[in-house]
Amino acid sequence: MRDVWERARRACGYLLVGLGAGMVTMVMLPLTVAVALTVVAAGLGYFALPRWLGVVRAWTDLHHGRAARLLGLPADRGPVPDRSRFAALFKAPSTRRDLVWLLLFPLTSVPAGLVALLAAGLAATSVLLPFWWALPAGLELDVFGVPVTGWGTALTGIAAQLGASAALGGLVLSPLARAHARVNFRLLAPSEAELLAGRVDELTRTRADVVDAHGAELRRIERDLHDGTQARLVSIAMQLGVAEEAVQGDPRVAALLRDAHTGTEEAMEELRDVIRGIYPPILADRGLVGALRALAARTTVPTRLDAGELGALPPAAETAAYFVVTEAVTNAVRHGGAGAITVHLSREGGVLRIAVHDDGAGGVDDSRGSGVVGIRRRVAALDGTVRVSSPVGGPTEVAVELPCGS
Repeated sequence: MRDVWERARRACGYLLVGLGAGMVTMVMLPLTVAVALTVVAAGLGYFALPRWLGVVRAWTDLHHGRAARLLGLPADRGPVPDRSRFAALFKAPSTRRDLVWLLLFPLTSVPAGLVALLAAGLAATSVLLPFWWALPAGLELDVFGVPVTGWGTALTGIAAQLGASAALGGLVLSPLARAHARVNFRLLAPSEAELLAGRVDELTRTRADVVDAHGAELRRIERDLHDGTQARLVSIAMQLGVAEEAVQGDPRVAALLRDAHTGTEEAMEELRDVIRGIYPPILADRGLVGALRALAARTTVPTRLDAGELGALPPAAETAAYFVVTEAVTNAVRHGGAGAITVHLSREGGVLRIAVHDDGAGGVDDSRGSGVVGIRRRVAALDGTVRVSSPVGGPTEVAVELPCGS
């Protein structure tokens, strides 16, 4: 029984707040129309309307949350439209839902709220009936049209009003409040497609953050290996060389030291390869264009670099671009039999475009485990695209687009 009365109390409070909110919304609707008309009048609405729609969005979020709490559902309204772009704001489905809600909410909230007000009013006015005798003549109270002129009608009226209030509260208000909340919730709830699009946007943002954090961590590891481990190996190699010179009188010890010295130098060479694979130090020293110029200079095949103004690039995009060009050039030299290679880089807005062209034999096939597979994986991690044109007999062109917006 306690649960029944608790639900009735919550339902009554929900509907009474809805009654007041419905009346406020009745005022907001013509205000919305008036603000919209200012778009025509001197263009003032281009400044005022997006801000007013922000107020409307906050108002609808409030009541969507109230309905969700009553129903025990998550209050997810999907992504907030971009109010900085006027056309996109009006094309957003959530804006249309908000405007439809402004029109329909008072039509459901005011009648439902009046029922709750009646239930609460019956209980409240029953408290006045014992004081029927204190009222002057002509101001007698009445119960359902029957004047209260004595204790009999007063006590009967109290029982009747409390009974009617209890009946409304226990049998009507809770279902009515839930029905109202369901209508309110569905009017404002986003579609599955909008929720999915919002999740995709969020995943894209978080993945970009993870890629940037991963790139920063790789650079830290590269610095630690370069400045710490590699430096210690160099020191050990030098000490072994000195020791080898010092023990020339003992051939066996000298041989052991010589082997240790050779192993240390091999370990350093392997470590340098690892460091270059993690994050090429030349990128940090010279930037992308400088690193690619150095690559072109040491490539055995004539390589021409054509790079426009790239500006500041995100570290993840810069690293991916370097490895893409390195892999494409390496493939052209080792497997394509190229006689000349051209590398072109340009940036248009938030997109870095890379094209590596060679005059080799062509016939690049991903299924045969070519380096293009690694290029595709590295570019896919940044939501980029790769296009490969490599007919048998050549030429081969690898075109890559990398997002590089901040």
